[in-house]
Amino acid sequence: MASSLTFLLLSSLVIFSLTSHAFSASLLPYFYYKVCPKALPTIKRIVQDAVRQERRMGASILRLHFHDCFVNGCDASILLDQTTTIDSEKTAFANNNSARGFEVIDKIKSEVDKVCGRSIVSCADILTVAARDSVVALGGPSWQVQLGRRDSTTASRTQANNDIPSPFMDLTSLINNFKNQGLNEKDLVALSVDTH
Repeated sequence: MASSLTFLLLSSLVIFSLTSHAFSASLLPYFYYKVCPKALPTIKRIVQDAVRQERRMGASILRLHFHDCFVNGCDASILLDQTTTIDSEKTAFANNNSARGFEVIDKIKSEVDKVCGRSIVSCADILTVAARDSVVALGGPSWQVQLGRRDSTTASRTQANNDIPSPFMDLTSLINNFKNQGLNEKDLVALSVDTH
């Protein structure tokens, strides 16, 4: 349990770095406070319920967010299903039969749409806030989330296969992979902590 919590704590700091540096000029922590003050409490409630039902779900949602951010930034492209025009990231090597928590994000989106109206809160922001709330629900730290992301209308399984770190990469490849995302060796170590 202690190693899992350590992993979540370190991962949350890296995700905070990933989600804040690229958009800090255009995003605001209070983006929804006036247009839908119930948005963030709704997300928190559903995440807490999901983690209470299955503690592992907190780590799964954090991982889902991490994999989303590694492909074209934190744009919710990982949530898009396969269609004739969308090459879903859900079927990328690192996600296929492995990424989980989609049903929690779907439930959050449905509930947030009920209290805020459709299309007010982006799925990208929902996933970002849910990742933070998952860490908190498991006893980790909280942080201020920058909000106002727009959802992607495209996805790329090929880019997901290329950008999400593979367990078969050697150290040099992993370092370069993380550098391409604006991360450093400390971030790599934090996200590579063995939780078993």
